[in-house]
Amino acid sequence: MTQPILQPTLTGGPSVARETPGILSAGVGLWSLTWLHLLNDGAANYLPAVLPAVVDELHIPRALVGAVMGGLLVGQGLQPLCGWIADRLGGRLFVVLGATGTTIGAALIGLMPSYFWLVGLLLVIGTANAFFHPPALTAVRQLDSRRHAVFISTFLIGGELGRGLWPLLAGALVTRFGLPWLALLALPTVLTMPFLAGRVPALVVSAARRPRGPGHGVSALGRLAAVLAYAGLRASVLYSVVTFLPLLWRQRGGSLVGGAWMITVFLCAGIAGNIGGGLAAERFGRRAVLATAPLLSAALIAVLVGIRGPALWVVLALLGVASWATIPLQILIAQDLLPDNRSLGSGLALGFSNALGAAGLAVLGWVAARTSIPVVLWIGVALNLGAAMLLSGASWLPAQSQVQS
Repeated sequence: MTQPILQPTLTGGPSVARETPGILSAGVGLWSLTWLHLLNDGAANYLPAVLPAVVDELHIPRALVGAVMGGLLVGQGLQPLCGWIADRLGGRLFVVLGATGTTIGAALIGLMPSYFWLVGLLLVIGTANAFFHPPALTAVRQLDSRRHAVFISTFLIGGELGRGLWPLLAGALVTRFGLPWLALLALPTVLTMPFLAGRVPALVVSAARRPRGPGHGVSALGRLAAVLAYAGLRASVLYSVVTFLPLLWRQRGGSLVGGAWMITVFLCAGIAGNIGGGLAAERFGRRAVLATAPLLSAALIAVLVGIRGPALWVVLALLGVASWATIPLQILIAQDLLPDNRSLGSGLALGFSNALGAAGLAVLGWVAARTSIPVVLWIGVALNLGAAMLLSGASWLPAQSQVQS
């Protein structure tokens, strides 16, 4: 018999919910969250596609363009804090308000009258984006007590589709009608949120805290640090491929359009990597996927440095699969290591690790300026091997008996 659990509400009192929803309810919840992820991540990531028009319209000096993007990216660093808050207040409010704030805010970008209004709006969008991801990832996990990896992989696909489609939509609107017409991008949220808000699962907390043995906190922190190191190394390589491979293509005489297609192929293959990583983990175990993916990535990058012709695109697609396959598992493991603070774990594994990857990319950019792009890609090979080595010896993977539904 399924045991009841206490579900905190924002009105103060606990309510009783069942641990695992039915199959139909789980499916509705999953696709609701995946659709919200598509809307949220699409809105949070289309600005670069229209940034030249925004800069021209508001007469933003080149020196301040970085601050514009910085306001949007602040959410990466805020995700752990937002996850910690969501763990303590519970409810579905953060998921709903986060997605609504991100999408409505982004739709108002074309209506901002000045640079300072724009930066203020971007800070709101970045914060709303940070509040969406950690509790949404925790809610997805609660939908099914057995197929965590596949459910989170499916949820992540929504974000990938949003990041791919929304820049195209935004660019087309601005080109054809002008910046104010970006407001049309709020329509999917306005039309669907009233139907989806009640279908987003609320966060739940166990009725009784699990007992912790002496030294548990120190052990969990050490394992969590290893997870974040693994995720940070992988993120640094992923960002470096997206950034430097098109530049290498141009250096070797390729067209600008060809370089853009490289990013598209890499990201689209990442969708297969997300779902494939979850399915492979169910079949072969998390350790097998976490160990194999960086080794495969290292080998594929080594091939890409010297390959030419049609085979390059096949290798690039395989690299996309290998690069994205571990992301759902990193999130799950961080949640397992913080079973009473899973939204915090999600924020660390996704937001904080991405921030680490961005910092690593900054270092790699400095290296590229002083050496060459192939040198940076070879460093990516070494970083992948370093990530694989983190799995040797004493594993930071929670034992199977520690994995909580």
